[in-house]
Amino acid sequence: MVDLIYKEEVYIIIGAAMEVHNELGNGFLEAVYQEALSLELEEQNIPFEKEKEIEIYYKDLRLDKKYRADFFCYNKIIVEIKALSELTGEHQSQLLNYLKATEEKVGVLINFGTKSLEYKRMVL
Repeated sequence: MVDLIYKEEVYIIIGAAMEVHNELGNGFLEAVYQEALSLELEEQNIPFEKEKEIEIYYKDLRLDKKYRADFFCYNKIIVEIKALSELTGEHQSQLLNYLKATEEKVGVLINFGTKSLEYKRMVL
């Protein structure tokens, strides 16, 4: 059996997102879910930074352009949230690009816009 990197932390983050989705359902704007998830992460004592500015490098040179992660949890997991009717490969590619650019290993893509919460754990 393969050991998943940051397995426990990702499980806890997804659990917090499920709590938000169970309470609010789907149909709200992304900003509503972001605020609610902030409250839930705080309530569950999950360390996070909201809209953390992350530097991006190109050939070891820091770019002026920055990325703002919706959430940066446990100081090592990028969490990108959406409120869409469905996730696409484009959204997954976006998170993979953020992982590559920031050299973080794990990201979680969460979609609150569907009847059942959608999430995708991504690893570089």
